[in-house]
Amino acid sequence: MKRYLPFVIIAAVAVLAAGAGAMLYRVKERAITGGGVTRPSTNETGAEPLHVRGQPGAPVTLEEFGDFQCPSCATEAEVISKLEQDYGPRLRVVWRNFPLAMHAHALEAALAAEAAGLQGHFWEMHDLLYKNQAVWSTASDVRPFFNMYARSLRLDVERFAKDSTSDEVKARVVSDGERGVSRGVKNTPTLFINDREVRTAFSPERLHQAIEAALAEATPKAFGADRGPPSAKVQPGGERK
Repeated sequence: MKRYLPFVIIAAVAVLAAGAGAMLYRVKERAITGGGVTRPSTNETGAEPLHVRGQPGAPVTLEEFGDFQCPSCATEAEVISKLEQDYGPRLRVVWRNFPLAMHAHALEAALAAEAAGLQGHFWEMHDLLYKNQAVWSTASDVRPFFNMYARSLRLDVERFAKDSTSDEVKARVVSDGERGVSRGVKNTPTLFINDREVRTAFSPERLHQAIEAALAEATPKAFGADRGPPSAKVQPGGERK
């Protein structure tokens, strides 16, 4: 009998029979390879991120695999928000769903965020879910809370509720989860900075160090190996795009 990875992403997929509902499944275990650096291929599942905050040409990309019911992820969301303020156009943030089986409402929350995303409000729902995590995560039925958040964002709530159970939304969550498993993700939050996994504590200081190191690596590539930076003067605090 094949072994399955504990505490791995769960996702709902529609069954073939109409009206039969959905089923949950776990993605098979895959081994981690390499020395802590994962570089995805161009044909890897979910290679193109759906949820990105920041400039396309930013020299540093922070990619997070997260679970909306994970307390550590809620804490990390505040840290990352501050990093976005600190680094401005130099930092690009990518979000990937990785709801864990150990969290009863994590999958529903991921589906709610993706449903809001279909109406152009993924990041707003992302922020609300983390801000109010202590409230909805202890409820027996989270749907009234998620509908309330959708209403506060002025979404079409009827469409939101329908989209939350749609095959399209389920497929988005599954795609993120498969990509995470293929990169060795087991727990949340898991962070990658320019494709290198951050394996130590995610303190603001540690993440600043990792981003600064990535910026130092990216600068020579941006200007070319055989020449220095452009001669145009940059004002203090200014950024080149």
